[in-house]
Amino acid sequence: MFNSLRKIYREWKGLQAFKQLPKEQRRLVFYSEGCGYWTYFEAVFKALLDEYALPVVYVTSAEDDPLLLAPREGLQTFYVGDGSMRTLFFSTLDVQVLLMTMPDLQSFHIKRSPHPVHYAYLHHSIVSTHMVYRQAAFDHFDSILCVGPHHVDETRAREQLAGLPPKILIEHGYGRLDAILHEGHSGPLLRTPDLPGQVLVAPTWGENGLLELHGLDAISPLIEAGLRVILRPHPRTRKLRPDVLDRIVEHYRDEPLFCLDEDGDARKSLLESDIMVSDWSGAALEFSLGLERPTLFVDVARKILNPAYESLDREPLEARIREQIGVIISPQELAGLGGKAAELIKNARQWQVDICTARDRWIFNSGKSGSVAAAHLFSLLD
Repeated sequence: MFNSLRKIYREWKGLQAFKQLPKEQRRLVFYSEGCGYWTYFEAVFKALLDEYALPVVYVTSAEDDPLLLAPREGLQTFYVGDGSMRTLFFSTLDVQVLLMTMPDLQSFHIKRSPHPVHYAYLHHSIVSTHMVYRQAAFDHFDSILCVGPHHVDETRAREQLAGLPPKILIEHGYGRLDAILHEGHSGPLLRTPDLPGQVLVAPTWGENGLLELHGLDAISPLIEAGLRVILRPHPRTRKLRPDVLDRIVEHYRDEPLFCLDEDGDARKSLLESDIMVSDWSGAALEFSLGLERPTLFVDVARKILNPAYESLDREPLEARIREQIGVIISPQELAGLGGKAAELIKNARQWQVDICTARDRWIFNSGKSGSVAAAHLFSLLD
């Protein structure tokens, strides 16, 4: 009880401190829904500071957000939690521009402010807008920073279908992909014969997720093939189905080839893995398009949050791109997953050209998306 009251008081203090900022100091605000989201804002923030000397206000719902303790130069940080203070933050917001990665504005309890705020949406996944998001997820934003041409096409089609006014659509790109490219680790890894290949298992969450449906059966064949396995579950799996993860971790408690990675960023696991095993997770697109290494897709049922997605008459990118960046196997073939993974690691270099071609086709402004976003946001300010 005491801890709960203390948390609410801290959120209230954060909201009051934000409101006390002079309006000229809170023209542009980033809202982050959790610790793992800074990676999507970072390139935009850096470009705003480097190219426009424009400071940013950062409001977070994560109590343990590292930026609260050690904010970057040019960044003022505030904590409002994810409860009533966050709702109040949104309902009373009086700033010129708010940049956020959280969809479904206006659909539930997070509403647009009565003040004339420009709401800009920053995509935190490469996947399409109409299957794994709710139907109206992006309807109430004023501008959208699009990852690639699929986002532009889908958003315009949705506007026409629903009779919505046209938004400002920016051919932006994807900051997290740029960060991976800038680190210079793209391309298949060179392994000596005595080192086992490493597989990053990173599926999505939900009742049709690979772990939720198949659990140990998705891990065991890889271990049995002598491959090192890094399991990176979606945070929602940990929250909604901890029993699935606990069963796997307990089973492999003394297995040196197995490791659980629940770091929100998980950059090390990403860079050091030869291939990824996934399902419908957007993480697979980041992995393959950023590191130019293939993904092995287990073809579980599609993750669908919008049952009416087919009304847009567009195949989602996460379905279209699979065979351009990897191999698809059915769940009935899981017993042979280890052999398939070993073969894909052995032939990984053969995929590099096709993956680079897919990246050029589907991603705007690779390597320089931050500058594009910064120019748009700066243009919106008085």
